[in-house]
Amino acid sequence: MLGLARQIDEAATMIRQRWPSTPKAGLILGTGLGGLAEQIANKTIIPYAEIPHFPTSTSPSHAGQLVCGELCGVPIVAMEGRFHFYEGYSMQQVTFPVRVMKALGANTLVVTNAAGGMNPHFELSDVVVIDDHINLMGDNPLRGINDDQLGPRFPDMCEPYSRELSTIALQAALELGITAHKGIFVAVTGPNLETRAEYRMLRGMGADVVGMSTVPEVIVAVHAGLRVLGFSIVTDVCLPDALEPVDIQKILAVAAKGGEKLSRLIPQVLARMTAR
Repeated sequence: MLGLARQIDEAATMIRQRWPSTPKAGLILGTGLGGLAEQIANKTIIPYAEIPHFPTSTSPSHAGQLVCGELCGVPIVAMEGRFHFYEGYSMQQVTFPVRVMKALGANTLVVTNAAGGMNPHFELSDVVVIDDHINLMGDNPLRGINDDQLGPRFPDMCEPYSRELSTIALQAALELGITAHKGIFVAVTGPNLETRAEYRMLRGMGADVVGMSTVPEVIVAVHAGLRVLGFSIVTDVCLPDALEPVDIQKILAVAAKGGEKLSRLIPQVLARMTAR
């Protein structure tokens, strides 16, 4: 873990050389949701390959670059593309950028993802404000020797997603005319999608949406003392009795439609949360 601290410092030092501002928030933009990066003003773009110790994003629609700048006047660092456990990376590699965001000065993490909707009340491209999560990924990014400088040995998870920020997001969505729900996100390893039986099990456990990311980053964010706001976009309907084969191109198209909603919503949330 002491080696991890040095790696974080090296990555943060390199980013500061290219972009000397202090971010108030870090953003992780999921599948098909990179359009928000286009709104960032005074931007500095840094490919992941140029940042020490950053992995390479291999998933479709993930640009693989860090976009630093301002959104609604708020200094931010945004990941245009994330890393996934199913790509073969360790949990520590997947969550490394969150550690770097914290080292750069961010106090809030906004994380987005494309997810399968298991709640029958959710429709394609709906926004879900994540209220809580279930970790079924079979691993944890905090496993191993703890570095107390990075966070506590046993971080409390009674409120992994900030209720205050969730309330701000839901109110902003209402004012913008965007359909938004509160929901429980369950994380699985992937990369295959779930069987009918698995969807029934996950829904029975209380989950509303399912995906292959987010939970590791949120665990590390909580460990690091960051406030967290999470969004899912429902990109496919996962009702066991009406299940159809997945069309990845359709999922990306729906994600882009949902991403347009988040492109309007997230700037409003950032502006409101920093005004408080």
